[in-house]
Amino acid sequence: MTSFPFQDDDEESDIDEAKMLLIGENGMDSESLSPAPLPDGAREFQQYNIRSIESTVVIRQLTSQGLSFQLWPAASSFVTLLDNYRLDPSNSPLTATLSPLAKSSPLNILELGSGTGVVGIAAAITLSANVTVTDLPHVLDNLNFNAEANAEVVARFGGKVHVAPVRWGEADDVEVLGGDVDLIVASDVVYHDHLYEPLLETLRLMTAAMQLEGKRLVFLMAHLRRWKKESVFFKKARKLFHVQVIHSDVPQQGSRIGVVVYRFAAKQPPNENGRTVSC
Repeated sequence: MTSFPFQDDDEESDIDEAKMLLIGENGMDSESLSPAPLPDGAREFQQYNIRSIESTVVIRQLTSQGLSFQLWPAASSFVTLLDNYRLDPSNSPLTATLSPLAKSSPLNILELGSGTGVVGIAAAITLSANVTVTDLPHVLDNLNFNAEANAEVVARFGGKVHVAPVRWGEADDVEVLGGDVDLIVASDVVYHDHLYEPLLETLRLMTAAMQLEGKRLVFLMAHLRRWKKESVFFKKARKLFHVQVIHSDVPQQGSRIGVVVYRFAAKQPPNENGRTVSC
C-alpha cells in the first residue's frame, strides 16, 4: 500500500473554518470551491458530475439547519476519489483497501456522520455497494430526501442506500447495525473535541461487532485539518488502530494543507504466542 508519513504536529492551521465548510456549484471541481456560506434559510441543490458513470448525483443542502446539512470540502474530495477509482483502479489510492474486499459482493459499507449523504450515495453508485448512511435522528429527513432523489441512478449501477440513526458512543445503535460490514467511511467528522471520544467509542463497538462476524474493521476518513486540538483524536486513535495517510489533496490557494484521507485498521488481538499482528 502506498502511504505517506503520518504527521501529528501541534502547529495551528491557518484555515478559516467558516470559509471551508461549503463546496462550490460544480461539486467535484476543486477550483470552484466557494469560500462564502449561503445566506441563512437558503436551499441549494448541488450537482455532482460522476464521470465514471456519465451521470450526476443531486444533493440538497440546508445550510441554515446546521453543520450536518452542509457540504464540506472533504466530502467532495472523497467523491472524487471514488469516481476516479471506478475509472482507473490501477492508479487509485483506494485500491489497496478495496481490492481485498472484492470477494464480498456486494460490499456492505457503513458511513458515519453522513450529513447530506453524498459520500455514501457516491459509494453505492461507484462501488455497486450496499451502503448504510447514518447520522443523528434530526438529520435523517434530509438524508432520506437525498437518498430517494438519487435512488434511480443508485439502482441502475447495482447499489442500495439505507438510512439509519446512529448516535456516536451509543451501544444500542451499534447493536442494531450489527457487524456485517466490510468498510466504514466518513468525511470531516473530526471537528468538535467533545465528539472525539464518542466517535472512537462507536469505532470500538463496531470493531467488536465485526470481529464476531469474522471481519476486521477498516475505516477510511477524509479530513481537512483546522485546529491543533485535532491531534488529540489521532493520538487516541493510534492506540486502537494502525493509522496511515493514503492520499493528500493539493492545498487550495491561500492554504497550507489540503484534504487528507486516512486509513484506520483495527489492531489485531494477540495470537497464541502473545504477539499482536500488524497490518
